[in-house]
This record gives sequence, structure tokens and C-alpha cells, in this order.
Amino acid sequence: MTTAALEPRAGRRCHTVLNSLHATHYFSPDLGRELGAIGLTDPRAVNFAVRAAAFGPVGAGAVTAAFYNYKYELVARYVPAVWETATPGQVLAARTRAVDATLRRLLGEKAVASAEMAEAARLALRAAEACSRGARPLYSAHADLPVPEEPHLAYWHAATLLREHRGDGHLAALMSAGLDGLEAMVTHTATGKGMAPKWVCATRGWSREEWDAATDRLRGRGLLDASGDLTEGGAALRGEIEDETDRLDRAPYEHLGPQGVARLTELGGVFAQAALGAGAFPADLIGRGDA
Repeated sequence: MTTAALEPRAGRRCHTVLNSLHATHYFSPDLGRELGAIGLTDPRAVNFAVRAAAFGPVGAGAVTAAFYNYKYELVARYVPAVWETATPGQVLAARTRAVDATLRRLLGEKAVASAEMAEAARLALRAAEACSRGARPLYSAHADLPVPEEPHLAYWHAATLLREHRGDGHLAALMSAGLDGLEAMVTHTATGKGMAPKWVCATRGWSREEWDAATDRLRGRGLLDASGDLTEGGAALRGEIEDETDRLDRAPYEHLGPQGVARLTELGGVFAQAALGAGAFPADLIGRGDA
């Protein structure tokens, strides 16, 4: 008996909808409320704390390396000082409370308690069984955390594992392509699918001057044209990066199988669209608008 092959970009499509729901908590007022209750009120401190807490009380070097596109000086302003205010364990518990509140608010109690949510959690956890730890620090750190019992939190946890697994592999592809963290952001924004420059500068610590200097470097490599659009070579490089990311991230979705991936993508798409419709993200988050 032969097993049907996984369509080349099926994993990428599935990741997209899973990551969309994972990312809602970064923009949620619930996160600010829960982290504020344990003493973390600066949005940048909150951002570093919630994503790095799985590592334990690490310093700025480890966080900068794992996050890749943040400026070291920004990270060092908050890390490791953030751990003096709240321990990683406290941060992780607060993050879980925030995710719980966010999903209930965006999706509604009926969806959170639905059979479809439980099914999505089972499928996503099944896919995550085939993730690999080697050279994947963010995935590996989160894989050490316990799986929540409630299905909507288990689904979010599995989405986080799959998101960080793909992300770690994506960084390897970016390095192989010779793009530093800021150049990677500039080229992604040039595709029309990345964050607008003002959000990159506000959240990653780069100045507009540094953004412009990265743009000039990319023009010098023939990857951007005079207007900041991707050249044919730039578009080809971005395509190669995504294809290599797909290759490095193929195992979880092959493990789940074509039917499972299709079903998880269907379910995840419904949840992601509901969250988007409920205003989960700022309207100007994506695009090429001015900083």
C-alpha cells in the first residue's frame, strides 16, 4: 500500500494559519494585563519575557541569537534585568492566562469548547511529534514545557511548537542566503507580506537610518531596485529561502500525512479567520507603509 505524497506547499499553508492564531497574544490587551500584574509593564520587556521565558533566565546574547532580527542593544536594555522583576516561571504562567483569555475573547466560548478545537489540538500535537531539536533552540526550549490539558490551550501550545520549529529552520535559511536580521526584515517587507517599517523599527529596535542603510546594501547586491521593490534576483532569493524553509520543516507535516494536514489547515483557517475578524491585529501591521 502506497502513502499519498504531501503536496509541496501544504506544510507552509498549514503553518500560516497555525501561526496566525499563535501570534494573536502578542497584540492582545490580555497579555499586557497579565504581565502587568506580575510587574512587567513595558511592552518591549513583555515581548522579550514571554518568548524567552522557556529558556530560563538567559541574557541578552542568547535572546538576540535566537530571535535574530532584534537589535542587540534593544534586547540588552531589558534582558536579563526582566528576570529580576518576574521569574521565567511566573512569566510562563501569566502568558498562559493571557492566551486563555485572548482565545476565549476572540473565538468565543462555543468555539473554545468545540469538538473541532479538540480535533485541531490532537492533529497539531500529532504533527509536533516529528519536530527535531537539533539547532532549533526556540522550538527545543518550548518542547520542554508541559502540554496544557484544555484543548484550546493544547492547540495553542502545539501551534507554538510548530511555529518555533519552522522559525528556527527559517533562520538557518536566512543565514545561508547571507541576510542579516534587519536585511531579512527589509526583504520580507518588500514582498508586501512583512511588517510595515514603522512596526519593525518600533519593535525590533532599529532606526530609520539603519533601515535605509540595509536597503542600500540590498540594492548593492541587486536584490532591491531604486524604489525599494524586489528585483527579479531578490524575488528569486526570497523564493529560495521559503523553499529551503519548507524543506527543513517538512517532517511534522509528513508525519501527520496529507489528510491530516488538510484537515488541520481547514480547522486552523476557521479559527484564524475568526480571530482576524474579531480585530486580533492592528490594521496597519502588514505592508510597506513609511516608518
